[in-house]
Amino acid sequence: MQIIEVIDPSQEKEFYQLPKMIYKDDPKWIAPLIQDIKKIFDPAQNKFHKEGEITRWILQKDGKTIGRIAAFTHKKIMDGQKYKNGGVGFFECINDQMAANLLFDTAKEWLQARGMEAMDGPINFGEKDNWWGLLIDAKTDVMYGMSYNPKYYIELFENYGFKDYYKQFNYLYDIANHALPPKFEEKAKALEADPDYTFTHMKGNDYPKYAEDFREVYNNAWGKGQDGFKPMPKEMAINIMKKLKPIADKKIMLFGYHKNKCIAMFIMIPELNQIFKHVNGNLNWLGKLKYIWHRYILKSNRKAMGILFGIDPDYQGIGAEAGLIREVERIMRGHYKRYDWMEMTWIHEFNPKMIHMVEGLEVPISKTRITYRYLFDRSLPFNRQSSIWKYTRDSDD
Repeated sequence: MQIIEVIDPSQEKEFYQLPKMIYKDDPKWIAPLIQDIKKIFDPAQNKFHKEGEITRWILQKDGKTIGRIAAFTHKKIMDGQKYKNGGVGFFECINDQMAANLLFDTAKEWLQARGMEAMDGPINFGEKDNWWGLLIDAKTDVMYGMSYNPKYYIELFENYGFKDYYKQFNYLYDIANHALPPKFEEKAKALEADPDYTFTHMKGNDYPKYAEDFREVYNNAWGKGQDGFKPMPKEMAINIMKKLKPIADKKIMLFGYHKNKCIAMFIMIPELNQIFKHVNGNLNWLGKLKYIWHRYILKSNRKAMGILFGIDPDYQGIGAEAGLIREVERIMRGHYKRYDWMEMTWIHEFNPKMIHMVEGLEVPISKTRITYRYLFDRSLPFNRQSSIWKYTRDSDD
């Protein structure tokens, strides 16, 4: 077997084409858009290249590519960490432990040469909203921008020595058939009776206004009382809304207000993999035509994807979350019967408030992922991550 660093177009092509061989007999796999994956490795399109470093390899046997991996460093990955850790991602491999070990060893040596003490994976050279964690259980189809893996990848990671650093959960909401639990219904009705509270979907095209509402809730919901949190600047919120605009469905982007203050948000988008599964991983001119046909003509996507849910801590416990969910049901069961399902993007296991809220809705877990960690010094004690913003050694394995 031969490890080859990806440095020329032919090697890059092998890197991108390998998943089609790995998953050729798996009907559940949906090819990610090659344009999305290429962006990650393009310094002109991925800001992480400004303060980070990344490389990738393919593994060949008898001239045939059988594996791939990327390794990377970035200060954002290390923020708040006790160990200097890098990342590995975009791992694909045949069911062969020796092949997987060679890929992991190569990434490990590269990271050690850069002063790293650990590697987390599989993770993204970018934000956590995409390609993060190894899928270990799935009851629904793979979602856009989310990882999908064969079951044997669990053994490849764990036999090498990776350990469960934290789990991530998706939840599925059956819009057509699920009844809002009584305690949520009561809280929602109580707020509806108060004219100072309103819950509504996005209206009009004032994206800067909604960007500011988004930013206000985000900074309050994630920032109050959290050491290490960096408030979202105005420019970032505007950029997020600009990125969402081409795929947005304003009827499923909801906000809650107390008088004129935005106190809650539930941002959903159409689950695009229900469309992208028809384009074979390439949004070229033909893929774009298929996208338009399936989204706007056939309306093939019957699932919404919840990407962000937040409540200002000063308004938690009064029913703001119930008000948002009730508004979702009112819209989707009423005049806008566009979606049958809503699936939440993943939630950390150490986010108990959010998990408690979702479980209170009595909805099932639809997917489980693990983000692994491998300590280079095997004598060091391994501890799982215990909070959103802090990475500590004080929790038990």
